[in-house]
Amino acid sequence: MVRIFMIIGSIFAGLGVAGGAFASHALKDRLSDRALDIFETGIKYQMYHSLALLLVALLLTRLENTPSSLLGAGYGFLVGILIFSGSLYALSLTGIKWLGAITPIGGVAFLIGWGSLVITAWNWK
Repeated sequence: MVRIFMIIGSIFAGLGVAGGAFASHALKDRLSDRALDIFETGIKYQMYHSLALLLVALLLTRLENTPSSLLGAGYGFLVGILIFSGSLYALSLTGIKWLGAITPIGGVAFLIGWGSLVITAWNWK
């Protein structure tokens, strides 16, 4: 899982940089200010949690027995990026309002990821 989380975290971080550039150059004149703000929120959360996914990969290299809570953190961050950021991108680009209703599911996944890191730290030996 170290390799997978590291690869996915790196890809998502790189896509976050590309998405930020895309938003500030190509989308700036095509989207409303509100839609652009929504897109940029997706980028911010994608970047934060891509780095968190890389942290999980690093922590996995430091532990002999992989705690399930640490794997849960990685999966939480991964699912959160896909659902939270993905729904915000789709909402901002299409204007389909119901997409905003699934965004909180991604937020819950992020919270599960951070809570799982707390559990990992609490049980660290």
